[in-house]
Amino acid sequence: MTDQETTQADGQQGRATPDTTAQDNTTPVTPPPAAVAAPAAPVVPTASEHPERWGRVDDDGTVYVRTADGERSVGSWQAGEPAEGLAHFARKFDDMLTELGLLEARLHSGAGDPKQAMASAKHLKEALVEAAVVGDLAGLAKRVEHVIGRAEVAMEAGKAAKEQARVDAIARKQALVDEAEGLANDSTQWKVAGDRLRTMLEEWKSVRGVDRKTDEQLWRRFAKARDAFNRRRGSHFADLDRQRSTAKQRKQEIVEEAESIATSSEWGDTANRYKELMTDWKAAGRAPKDADDALWKRFRAAQDQFFAHRSEAFSERDAEFSANAKLKEELLAEAESIDPSTNGLEAARNQLYKIQERWDQIGKVPRERVRELEGKLRSIEERVRSAADAQWRRTDPEAEARVAQFRERVEQFESQAAKARAAGDKRRAEQAESQAAQWREWLAAAESSVANR
Repeated sequence: MTDQETTQADGQQGRATPDTTAQDNTTPVTPPPAAVAAPAAPVVPTASEHPERWGRVDDDGTVYVRTADGERSVGSWQAGEPAEGLAHFARKFDDMLTELGLLEARLHSGAGDPKQAMASAKHLKEALVEAAVVGDLAGLAKRVEHVIGRAEVAMEAGKAAKEQARVDAIARKQALVDEAEGLANDSTQWKVAGDRLRTMLEEWKSVRGVDRKTDEQLWRRFAKARDAFNRRRGSHFADLDRQRSTAKQRKQEIVEEAESIATSSEWGDTANRYKELMTDWKAAGRAPKDADDALWKRFRAAQDQFFAHRSEAFSERDAEFSANAKLKEELLAEAESIDPSTNGLEAARNQLYKIQERWDQIGKVPRERVRELEGKLRSIEERVRSAADAQWRRTDPEAEARVAQFRERVEQFESQAAKARAAGDKRRAEQAESQAAQWREWLAAAESSVANR
């Protein structure tokens, strides 16, 4: 052993055996799904576990490795016990096995470059011829060949994948062209389509692997579609600007009218006119945004001014109406004391008349109180009227003559009804019967009046 070899050996006596638990080189790497049918990697045992199986150290310190062709000298060990020297060269074998295992793992995962893996495997194959290691050289050579075969397969697969990537890239750019042409011809979603075309351009730049001629042809179509869309969008917005200018003028007119009627006290008509102006505003379309916002603020301000003024007036009116209701409640309380049987009919009528005059002078009350208050007053009026009717019936000198007159009219209409029915004139018969029924009611009332006097 040379001085340099002895120094290296001395430095490696204390080195631990490579950790084979992290990468068990005796177990073939599991192939990826795409390579399930590939032959399993030859099993190569680690040499450091039983280095004596693969070599020996003779008495003069020469280290030998056993091969299929016999023993081959791999070095000299003078630094210690022969077993230590044998273990040293076995660990060097395990290092090669570990390196080969890493190549296999990269090929299996797809993370490694097959071409680089091929070069590294061939380098190992060449190094095995004179490698200063102790281990299963034949097994390691087979495994190197296995890796070279896997690398060749991976390189072929890479070529196929590259070709497929080219086909896919062309298809992707063709799809982008088709989509761009569709947007250029049909889309009216200007912002969405414009954003999409910008995204498509970035996507186009990211698609690689298309041959130059095909790429240029597709690009010309893609660029032409983008230009066509931009021209059509520009024309649309030019028309839109003209429409918005017209809308601005119309909304200016609406705002001016809205401001002119903001102080009106014609509550119903003006409120209806504001509704019509709102309909006109919506029908006018959109003006340029800044102008539209400014005009809308003026329109709303005019509306708010009118409706605030109306609300204030209604609040004052409601307060007045509520006060009127309170006064009418007080009148009703006073009217409840009217009693014709106690104070006499004439006094009751006079008192009621004065209350009715004061009632009218008070004025309106809240709408929801009208029926209630008017109903109570009518009840009192009906009470006085009933007393007057009763008195009239008691003192009416013509009551009996009226009874005879009513009876005569009943008989007259019944006779007319009978004649009309006999003549087949149903309409006149029904009309006469209706009139007879009405006079019969009056007759009954007159008879009752006479009977109760």
